[in-house]
Amino acid sequence: WVGEVGFVGGGIGLCGLTEVRGKKEWGFGYGVGSYGRDLCCSRVSPWRRFRMRRSVLELVIASSGEGKHWGGEVEVISGGVTAPRGFVAAGVCAGLKASGKKDLAIIRSCGPNEPATAAGVFTQSVMTAPPVTLCREYLKKSGGRASAIVINSGQANACTGDQGMRDAQDVAQAVASQIGVDSAHVLVSSTGVVGRRIDVEKLKKSIPAVLDLASVKGSTQAAEAIMTTDLVSKTIAMESAEFGIRVGGMAKGSGMIHPNMATMLSFVTCDADVESSLWQSMIARAADLSFNQITVDRDTSTNDTLVGLANGASGVKVSEGDIAYDTLQNMVVECCRYLAKAIARDGEGATVLLEIRVSGTSCDSDARMIARSVASSNLFKAAVFGRDPNWGRIAVAAGYAGVLFDPTQLEIHLGSIQLMKSGTPVAFDERTASKYISDASSADYLSEANTVVVDIRVGQGPGHGLAWGCDLSYEYVKINAEYTT
Repeated sequence: WVGEVGFVGGGIGLCGLTEVRGKKEWGFGYGVGSYGRDLCCSRVSPWRRFRMRRSVLELVIASSGEGKHWGGEVEVISGGVTAPRGFVAAGVCAGLKASGKKDLAIIRSCGPNEPATAAGVFTQSVMTAPPVTLCREYLKKSGGRASAIVINSGQANACTGDQGMRDAQDVAQAVASQIGVDSAHVLVSSTGVVGRRIDVEKLKKSIPAVLDLASVKGSTQAAEAIMTTDLVSKTIAMESAEFGIRVGGMAKGSGMIHPNMATMLSFVTCDADVESSLWQSMIARAADLSFNQITVDRDTSTNDTLVGLANGASGVKVSEGDIAYDTLQNMVVECCRYLAKAIARDGEGATVLLEIRVSGTSCDSDARMIARSVASSNLFKAAVFGRDPNWGRIAVAAGYAGVLFDPTQLEIHLGSIQLMKSGTPVAFDERTASKYISDASSADYLSEANTVVVDIRVGQGPGHGLAWGCDLSYEYVKINAEYTT
């Protein structure tokens, strides 16, 4: 497995083993400069257009990979959301999906500071699903504390009115009764078809089973249980050897990806002892630098959720201004960035990951706006799928991003190929540029080579920004024509 590195001063890559469907294969990656580099994993399928019925990409660090460090301070470890001390998880089939696949997951904190410190960032859509409304309410009521997160897939419980809220409350109460906590300390999250209520009776019958199965080995099953149209589950874990802090995460998402102040469904665990308001600010910052910078189809979900739990089981207290604070903030950001990029790579019908790098703005936020505008452009995304190095669509999307810049300063590179300089096109070999995109699309899925990189400079300012997306293929239309959301 190879992880992205984004710490100050550049990044490095890691070489290790990844396990896909029981087969261990090598992956390799590298990175330099302020951006760091992408994650890199072994082959799943060279053609993203062929949807696999079941595939799991679980972070597995074999003996040859142990001891490798991420950015010199942080080591990638196995375990997902249960890698941090004091967390258990599980995923089971509750019968909520017609497919019979896993559809109910639990993450539970069993640390010394119970309930754990909890923080959340959610959709800004006015069409907010009851589970999101309930999470906001419970986080406020509890003062930012939670003992468990229960997640179902199959029914989004969105646009379900007052009964949908009662259903979410019933689920929280059922879990709370089993583990002996207040219902406000149980957060609920749902994903699936909008307009469909949770089958509460089926779900409640499976709560004892999922709690009994919850263990430190349950992160893989939990990550599988929250999938919908995803091809792969998405997990990550890391540890600071210097401070003894661990962070883990899991996420789901493949379509309806254009978050606004949140993500699809993503969950972060941490064993540091962090005060509630500080933890909230750390989670919010991580969302801004990761999930808010990805897009697949410009559709923001009713259920977008990022929740983080910090239970203090490491015994390490982190306060703002501490040396450990910077390390933990970086870990949370990189955890979320890894998951966000994994979601973009897994975009419905996608054949390549798009990475848009913008520099030269007056501030980082302006650069991120431009990057996201380009990554969101359907015309540009379609051009990439058509292997068309269409610099005009990049320039147009940068121009309508809402950021003022001098158009005579605009420079665009596709990989190492310069397409524009001083606001005008330059001569370039279109066949070479097209081949760059084609080579990326035929490279190993999830590998570094599967990424199309666009560099945009709009001036001489200090601002830098990144965004990620994927191309727009015929298969995206087919998937969403055949699958109800």
